[in-house]
Amino acid sequence: MPESRTPLRIVVGLVALAIVAGAFGLLSARCSPSSDVAAPTGYVSPYDWSGLERSGDRLTYYEDGVLSSRFGIDVSDHQGSIDWNAVAADGVEFALVRVGNRGYTEGVLYADDRYAENIDGATSAGLDVGAYFFSQATSVEEAREEAEFVLNLLAGRYLALPVVYDHEPVNDAAGRANALDRETLTACARAFCERIEQGGYSTMIYGNSGDMARYDRADLGGRPVWFAEYDAAQPHAQFDFVMWQYTNAGTVAGIDTNVDLNLLLDTK
Repeated sequence: MPESRTPLRIVVGLVALAIVAGAFGLLSARCSPSSDVAAPTGYVSPYDWSGLERSGDRLTYYEDGVLSSRFGIDVSDHQGSIDWNAVAADGVEFALVRVGNRGYTEGVLYADDRYAENIDGATSAGLDVGAYFFSQATSVEEAREEAEFVLNLLAGRYLALPVVYDHEPVNDAAGRANALDRETLTACARAFCERIEQGGYSTMIYGNSGDMARYDRADLGGRPVWFAEYDAAQPHAQFDFVMWQYTNAGTVAGIDTNVDLNLLLDTK
């Protein structure tokens, strides 16, 4: 889900947020949907997708007639200057803000040009806010370096939602992390999340079906997943997730570009 000054392949939970706490216990080009990987035999989704309702580009999810979802967006400096009060007035309840990224060839760490104004503006407008970082770490040491970078940029800001680890292959043969093996990739995700958690934030892993197939999911410590699949009648992930990024072409008042739309789901 990345985008940045380098051409990347675009990129919970406190007591007051009951629906989030239930869900979590606890970014120009975006990632494109991929073909589903082989499904675990007998996998059963915790959600009954007959309760999914659509109005224009907005989705809601109901369990037994009870609203069990929240509507949100994720943004980066690609969206330019955002009128967060207008965003809130348009029914957006939460936002995931890109804090930064690692360059996919040279490996330099970059802060998103608008991360601070987006976090602070969304928070001031009454939205619940989380953050994400587009990683191209090739080692545990680099993943920890990324986590330290994020913590320094956050500078103790309160986040109602998690800090998300987003590691994806890029559409460039020069991508430094494209061929990362499963064991190393999983260790990088775990190291990033552990350091972020030590800093007082909850964490989450982002990816589409192909991205998530690169991990040893059993070794991710049960951390929740933010799943990406665009323009589907319902998600087809063959694993559990708590948030669905369902389009990269949404429209929201206060934002002059298309924006990713997300559904945060209450879980059992």
